Amino acid sequence: MRQFHNARLRVGLSWPNLSAALGRDADARRWGVLYLGSVQPGGVAASAGRRAVIAVDRKGAPLPDQDMALAGLDGLILLDGSWSQAKALWWRNPWLLKSRRLVLDPRFRSAYGRYRREPRPDAVSTLEAAGLALADLERRPEFAEAAVGVLRLLVQNYAAAGESGSPDSAMLSTAAAAPRRSGLKRPRQRRR
Repeated sequence: MRQFHNARLRVGLSWPNLSAALGRDADARRWGVLYLGSVQPGGVAASAGRRAVIAVDRKGAPLPDQDMALAGLDGLILLDGSWSQAKALWWRNPWLLKSRRLVLDPRFRSAYGRYRREPRPDAVSTLEAAGLALADLERRPEFAEAAVGVLRLLVQNYAAAGESGSPDSAMLSTAAAAPRRSGLKRPRQRRR
């Protein structure tokens, strides 16, 4: 997808600092990290102006000046994997604590729907989170729809293949081949 053309994928569990993770000089304080928690109750809409991305303090409370907190970010860090893997990445990379903590306030449910159990109703996939965050930070709503649209299509094809009894026809072939590893659950087959 074109909106992710500047994205860099780094595979691993821990790095000594952001510069080592990126392979170039970088100051973690100028980067945002999509934090795994949710914003604490108490006026998210009033504090954040109903933005999809909310800068929070270490306790999860929205920062008072959202525009200032979100301005001038050099980049955005997303932790990808299962929820337990993402938590391990958070705890094994203490330099992430220097980054600006960002949480999402999505206005939609994850496209995975019934195929993946989420820890909270507002939890979304990494692809959805990236699209939503970029759409909000760049003020380009089409980014979110492009990312979510692709995922919806893949999940629809997966569902259709499961209902027809032909998992080989699913476009989401890695999930069809290994549903537990991908986090997707196969739909139950209908008895005839």
